[in-house]
Parts: sequence; C-alpha cells; structure tokens
Amino acid sequence: MRIQPVSLEGLSGLIKDYRQIDDRAMQFFDYNPFVQNGFYQRLDELTNKTYERKKLTDVLLESNKGWGAPAATIDNINRLKQPNSVVVVGGQQAGLLTGPIYSIHKLISIIKLAKEQEEKLGVPVVPLFWVAGEDHDFEEINHISLPIAPHMKKYKILQRQTKKESVSHMELDQEEAVKWLENIFRNLEETSWTKPLLTKLTSLIEQSKTFVDFFSRVVFTLFEQEGIVLLDSGDPKVRELESEFFVEMIHKRPEIAEGVRSALNKVSSLGYSVALDAEVNDGHLFYHLNGERILLHVDEGGSWVGKNEECKFTEEELIRVAKEQPSLLSNNVVTRPLMQEKLLPVLAFIGGPGEIAYWSVLKPAFEVLNVKMPPVVPRLSYTIVEPKTEKVLRQLAVRIEHVIQNGSAVDKLSWLKGRTTPPVEELSDQVKLTIEKAHKPLRDIAKGLQADLGQMAEKNLLNILNELDYLEQRISYTIKEKNFQTIQKFDWIEATLKPDGGLQERMWNVVYWLNLYGENWLKELIVQEIDWEADHFCVYI
Repeated sequence: MRIQPVSLEGLSGLIKDYRQIDDRAMQFFDYNPFVQNGFYQRLDELTNKTYERKKLTDVLLESNKGWGAPAATIDNINRLKQPNSVVVVGGQQAGLLTGPIYSIHKLISIIKLAKEQEEKLGVPVVPLFWVAGEDHDFEEINHISLPIAPHMKKYKILQRQTKKESVSHMELDQEEAVKWLENIFRNLEETSWTKPLLTKLTSLIEQSKTFVDFFSRVVFTLFEQEGIVLLDSGDPKVRELESEFFVEMIHKRPEIAEGVRSALNKVSSLGYSVALDAEVNDGHLFYHLNGERILLHVDEGGSWVGKNEECKFTEEELIRVAKEQPSLLSNNVVTRPLMQEKLLPVLAFIGGPGEIAYWSVLKPAFEVLNVKMPPVVPRLSYTIVEPKTEKVLRQLAVRIEHVIQNGSAVDKLSWLKGRTTPPVEELSDQVKLTIEKAHKPLRDIAKGLQADLGQMAEKNLLNILNELDYLEQRISYTIKEKNFQTIQKFDWIEATLKPDGGLQERMWNVVYWLNLYGENWLKELIVQEIDWEADHFCVYI
C-alpha cells in the first residue's frame, strides 16, 4: 500500500481556510487541531471536569455486548471508568453495510487519532463512534451504491417504513435483507473472498433485530482489534443519562438560539456558506410524538410548539418531560454537539466538511453552557485506487489528480475527436458552410420567382443539412464502436474516481473492496502515517 496526498480545488471557503489555519476561520473555534499543544490544553481543561462514568460505561457495556462487541471494545469501555480517560468521537447514520465509504473513513480517523493522542498524552484515549440512531430518514440509509461504469447502481432493500420511527427501533426485515445482500453479490466479481464474506454478512443479518444492530455488527467485524466503542443516540438508556442536560438546554434556550443566530450572521458575512437555518425562536430540540420527531420552536407566548402545532408545552411541562420521559426528546444539529460535550470527556471531535461548517456557528452555544468546544479535526478523506484503475490511468496517460478533480468526460471527448483528422465535427461544419454557399444562388432565384418556392428552397437546404447531421452521427457512432475498449477505460476511471460528479467516498460502499481484497487493507490503512492538514489521499492497494 502507498498513499499519495492530493489537493482538492473547489473546497468550500470555510474548510479550506480552516485547514490552512487562517484566522478568519479559526476565530470560530476554541482550539487549533493541527498543533499538538491544542490537545495538551484540551486535556488540561478536561481534568477539571467530572462525568457520570459509572452510569455511562454500564450503558455502553450493555449495548455493545448486545451487538457482539469484541474484547478490545469491552476493554476500552472499562478504561473509560478511569478518571483520566478521554474519547475521540465522531458519528454518522446507521447505513446498510456502513453506507457510503466516508463512514469507514470517519471510523479510521477516530481510531487513528485516538492511537496517536494516547501515545503523545500518556492517558487512555478511547475511540468512540456516535451512531445517529434517533434519525428517521430511512431513505438515506436503505441502499448502497456500486459501479456499473460510467455510472453507479443503487441497490435498495425492499423493505418499507410502515410507520415513522427511529432507526434504533426499526426492525430489520431479515428475509428481505438477505435477498438484498444476495442480489448485490450476484453482481460482484467472484474471488476467494466472496463466499466467506457473503456467509459472514448473512450471519450478521440473522443476528440483527434492527438497522442499528446490523450496522454495529458490521463495524465490529471490520474493526475487531481496534477497540472502537459504539454509542446509539437513540438508546432510551442513553437518553436517561442526558435528562439533566436536556433540562439545562431548555432553561438556556434563548441564549443558545441567539448565540447561534449571531454566529451564523458573522460567519456568513465573511462569505462562508453554512447549510443551516437559525432563528432566535428555535428550540433546537425534537419531541417524539407517536414515533414522529417534531422540531420545536418557541412562540410569542413562550410556549414550546411543533412546526405545525402538533404539540405544545409550557417550559415547565417540557422540563417535566426531560426529567421523567427523556426518551421523548432528542437533539438537532445544534444541540447534539452540546449533548456530546456534556455526556463524554471529549478530547477531540472528528467531522466532515458539512459538520465543521455547522460547528463554526456553535462556539457561543458552548459558552452558554460554560464549556469550550473541543478540537474539531477534519476527518480523513480517501480515494481507493486498485491495480486495475492505476493501470488504466497509465494507459490513457491521465493524471489521477485531474480525474478526481474534473472527471474524465472531457478527456474522452478530446480523445475521440483525435481519432479522425480533421475531427468529424469540424469536417461536417466545413461541408455545411460549403453547401450553404453553393446552395444560395438557387435559394435566391426561388425567392425571386415565388414566395412559396423560396420557402421550399429553405426547406430543401434544411433537409440537406439534416442528412449531413445524420451522417456525422453515424460516423461518430462507428468511431466509438471501433474504440469501444478505450471508451470503457475512460468510463471506468470516471466511475471509480469521480462517480456522478462527486468524490468516490460519497458513493461507493466498502463491500466492493472487501470482496476483492479482504479486510487486511483496512488494517494497513489505519497504521499509515498521514498529514492531518491534507485535503485528500489516494490509497493504492
């Protein structure tokens, strides 16, 4: 395996400036995550805080054991009982087979940073992945994508969401899941890894009751030796731990909402884009009514109400819910980081570009709760390059950085044009001009004799030009047929390096490479030395 850092053009201004440690972006965060001193400072701050470690680890032990956690994970949960232990945390939805491969990149980032910081700080640093099990958007997690060049094919599980409920509570239809998995494997290349992998994943489905169960078991299978700890935010027992913090957020809602709104205005004034709507009357909490999550805001009378007035509470009533039925509440993108900070001894947070944009407006909210924002570390971003792809790039004499940035469609078109001299499009245009010029005297005579005869002459020219267009298309088609294999190569690098115009990590699923190469490349990737400030990496396996 070798790794090549790659610069990405077109990154959002915020994440670009953040990686470059530009003061304009850094002012919205409490720590510089690219220097070790920031982690020393953060550790000092955490030593003055206390956490409900016994209650937290009891909940984590129960849930992680229920997912078949390996010994390394159980050991790490027990290490969290130590008063000087801290966590590196990041999270994602519970996608099928972990979803787009950026979830795997995030897991690797969490594991790598935890290992690095434990060695440097000399305290237990536990990698923890926050599974967003309270999310309801089933359409976001019910499929994976794999390549059929030049496009991606979506493999969607044929299970319907019959009622609105969180992913934590949604039962996995094991029969449909097995059919879905077998359909995927019918379209994968047969290798020595195929049958064992299919057998293992089928077994994990049969052991899983919910989508979070299945996600968790897959993660533990892939990272068995790494000690990754999973926390399901939709777990009612986790909500019980959050009860007092919900109360605090309800009490301090006005300051949180005003602070976030003010920060959003300031961030936007610098030209940075944040995909967040924030108003001073936002509640930044969800209430769960008959399984449906309802985002709350505060009306002019001070009551907490749903968007369409599905529910209504006085502040005292909502506080009672937080104390007595905390499982009926959950966080949004603003309060989830705050809850994470209150619940866990967070040494650092690993986030993607969109998450870091959200976090840029949260500093005032952290200050309202009398805490600092942890170091926010951009997750590692990879493009996996298999030998087949590397060979094709050499054959086509195309640079990988160019394809990752721009795709290969323009290169393919340029190559095709070069198959004829002069290119057929140019030759066709020249012939059309010649014909129009030669045809003009006939059109002029026809127009001079009779109006309808002039119209006939114009139509005659149009018919001739249309026939030329058809001939041009047939010539182009024949050229493509004769060069089909090379066109396939262009289509392949487009599908593998720039699928549907985006990065590979946003489309491809890890099962493609597990089927071809097993799991060892993941283990090797974890131990590779990297520069956390780099935009992106090509991983040659």
